[in-house]
Amino acid sequence: MPPAVLALTAGAFGIGTTEFIIMGLLLQVAADMHVSVPVAGLLISGYALGVFVGAPVLTLATRRMPRKTVLLALMAIFTLGNAACALAPNYELLMAARVLTSLAHGTFFGVGSVVATSLVAEDKRASAISTMFIGLTVATLLGVPFGAWFGLMLGWRAAFWAVTVIGVIAFAVVAALVPGHVGNGDKPVSLAEEVSVLGRPQVLLGLAMTVFGFAGLFVVFTYIQPILTRFTGFSEAAVSPILLVFGVGLAIGNVAGGKLADRGLAGALIGTLAALAIVLLGLAAVLSVKIPAIALILLLGIAAFSTVAPLQLRVLEAAGPSGRTLASSLNIAAFNLGNALGAWAGGVAIDRGFGLSALPLVAAGITAVGLVLALWSLRLDRAPAAVAVCPAE
Repeated sequence: MPPAVLALTAGAFGIGTTEFIIMGLLLQVAADMHVSVPVAGLLISGYALGVFVGAPVLTLATRRMPRKTVLLALMAIFTLGNAACALAPNYELLMAARVLTSLAHGTFFGVGSVVATSLVAEDKRASAISTMFIGLTVATLLGVPFGAWFGLMLGWRAAFWAVTVIGVIAFAVVAALVPGHVGNGDKPVSLAEEVSVLGRPQVLLGLAMTVFGFAGLFVVFTYIQPILTRFTGFSEAAVSPILLVFGVGLAIGNVAGGKLADRGLAGALIGTLAALAIVLLGLAAVLSVKIPAIALILLLGIAAFSTVAPLQLRVLEAAGPSGRTLASSLNIAAFNLGNALGAWAGGVAIDRGFGLSALPLVAAGITAVGLVLALWSLRLDRAPAAVAVCPAE
């Protein structure tokens, strides 16, 4: 792969790390900011909502700017936002800094995909995109457990300073390795053509199944540190290695989901969402027993990220060529809206007295909604064909 694609991978790693790092730091942040754990969990929801709003808005607003300029501006926002998180004197300013940081997320991946594919031959475009997204996978595999360990040893602010340094490095690498002319000669699709994708029912259904299908993961993952320490009985030092196990599952699921989607999108869509719901139910049954709980957390990572490729491909196919750029950003936004929904739903369950042990059941119910939406969407696909054969009967 060209060095420029690897530079985008570095940026993806930084952005992925800052999104998920807070999950391993909830108890420390809650104690330092004098808020409850559910309120601290809203820092995840705030970030996700920032991505949801920022991805389509910034994608459309920067559509005519040089691609390298956009990438550097996004990395600057990311870096400054993380520094602001590390310096935040209170909860409100920490939330504002998290939202600022989130604005870079969706557009970076959308623009980065365009840049990556323009740097390679036609038959290597998918590999280029995959290479860039390795950064996100590595972030969940290594960045999050490292952040949890770093925060435990040196404090949660030190973890955000570490991510700030990653942002500085990524900015420098993108500036040095990404060509200034890349993607600038592409003729953009008209604004009306791109926005028209929002009028397609199957696109909207695809975005909805992404929101609900992926939200179930974050009902549990948002509160994984208190679940493991306060309910399952692990020490705080054990959280980081367990998150590493979860990250291994994500890496496996990411590859598996892509291969399943290549073989048959409909089957992959239904199979992966059903598997995620089943794993969440299984986790509820064994959450109080340490070894089985670790095994189910590995399976949770596999099942959760196996849904990503089918959900993304479904929206891209529904959008068609003219709407794929915006649809891609919107689906990244939908994943993050699911993150926000899951974090909020988990907090509500805790506040209502259901306790940490109920979170996997709540998660399974939300993911089941995504599964129902997928079944409905696929049924609509078959409906025209069924009508067409009626006259011949």
